[in-house]
Amino acid sequence: MNASKPVQISFEQDVSLVNRLLEELTTEQAALVKGDIATVEAIIDRKFLLLQQLSTVAKNRYEQLSLHGYQANESGMLAWVKQQASTNVQKAWDQFQKTLSTTKETNRLNGILINKHFSRNQQMLSQLQGKPEAGSMYGKNGQARTSQANQSVLMA
Repeated sequence: MNASKPVQISFEQDVSLVNRLLEELTTEQAALVKGDIATVEAIIDRKFLLLQQLSTVAKNRYEQLSLHGYQANESGMLAWVKQQASTNVQKAWDQFQKTLSTTKETNRLNGILINKHFSRNQQMLSQLQGKPEAGSMYGKNGQARTSQANQSVLMA
């Protein structure tokens, strides 16, 4: 590691992009709760663009770390942060990591909401097509379903 010259590595762009992504995910979550699919679809492209930008910024940051003798990954970034004289850098990094964790959790929750919408839509499609729900114990007439009742009978 090059200790003779201070290494100028910034993660300000990362912070800005992750904050914007968190805003988009929060908006997406509200839209998912309301069932506002048009808003969700509009957000998809913006999220994709933000993720591409985040990837590029992180790659550039890793290249800078590598050029200065640090590992080109988050471990290298953490080593660089720990070597900074300014506690502001450490605080900013810690805050960034918290925001990143919140963003990941919000994305995970949105995934659960999306899966619930998908399952509900699948159930409604099955009902419209007259298909019994998997695992359903009762038929349309309220009587217990048997395995024979689920099969087509083609006897002459």
